[in-house]
Amino acid sequence: PFQKVIQFPWHIFNRETKTESSAIEDPAPFTMATIELIKECLLALKDRTGSSLQAINKWLEKEKKVTIKKHVMRAALKRGVETGILIPVKASYKLSPEAKKPPKKTTAPKKKAAPKKKAAPKKKAVPKKKAAPKKKTAPKKKTATKKKS
Repeated sequence: PFQKVIQFPWHIFNRETKTESSAIEDPAPFTMATIELIKECLLALKDRTGSSLQAINKWLEKEKKVTIKKHVMRAALKRGVETGILIPVKASYKLSPEAKKPPKKTTAPKKKAAPKKKAAPKKKAVPKKKAAPKKKTAPKKKTATKKKS
């Protein structure tokens, strides 16, 4: 009694427009904003044994006025451990030694300055006299004890 309605697959005819639009719309490059916030938080907390997830969330709400959803935070922490930025300690996380170092600033190579005139030659420092070598005392020899048989 009931007829099944079949929908015509119109998307087949739209292939050309999809390929053109996908070429135009490039997705934004992936930014690791969450991991950067976590790094900043761990640097600020300075906890030797690492900071827990609750402590990180509390700091983010207090300082940055930002709440991060659980699944996003968990994914960011997992990614940080995989890349070597974070070290898992029990239920906490701390920064790896490489992550604690400030990022190297890339500066443009400086142009060589005009050669300066040589300064007047410096006076040589007078070499210090070496202290007389101390005589080494020979260690006393231990006498072998005879075993009773």
